[in-house]
Amino acid sequence: MSNDNTAARALLRDKILDGLRRAERTLFTRPAPKSARAQMKFLRTREGGSSKSLAERLGVSRKTVDRYLSGATKKPQKRLQAALAQETEAEWQPQVKAQARQRAASSAGLVISTTAYFGFGSEGSDAGRMRDIQVAVSPSHAAAILAARDTGATDSELHDAVAEAIADAYFRVEGGGRAGLKVRIEAVERLDIAF
Repeated sequence: MSNDNTAARALLRDKILDGLRRAERTLFTRPAPKSARAQMKFLRTREGGSSKSLAERLGVSRKTVDRYLSGATKKPQKRLQAALAQETEAEWQPQVKAQARQRAASSAGLVISTTAYFGFGSEGSDAGRMRDIQVAVSPSHAAAILAARDTGATDSELHDAVAEAIADAYFRVEGGGRAGLKVRIEAVERLDIAF
């Protein structure tokens, strides 16, 4: 695989993961903590009350964690601010996220909305082009995408799961019509996912 293709798949992986994070964020029934102190307190409870393990998780010293918890320091640097926000969202309302994942994988599926270049294999008759697509993917495809994300799938595996879901729902119409059509997704400008 060429370096350009590898970079493109890594970029698509980032867009897929970001799309899933944004979709989960919309599920929250209560807003996540916003201040650095509140985020530190929340994350410390998730770490079993250990400031040391929280410091290791965030990549800072234990003294830094203690300063935020005591209120002595209030405004984190950009790197720490981003880490706090990301870790808080990852841990916030796990049951709500788990229920949504279960619903998507068993009955509801996912809605994927994207603007990307779609190309076709030798079996296809359509020329590749940029397309705006919004499609509801089946629960089986939703389960494959979520499982790939949760198991730390490679860029290629995650890309293939999303491409297959879109191809099946939009181009192949659930196996009918152009059943043998091979679809490639490239140059993704936008990718949104909804539960």
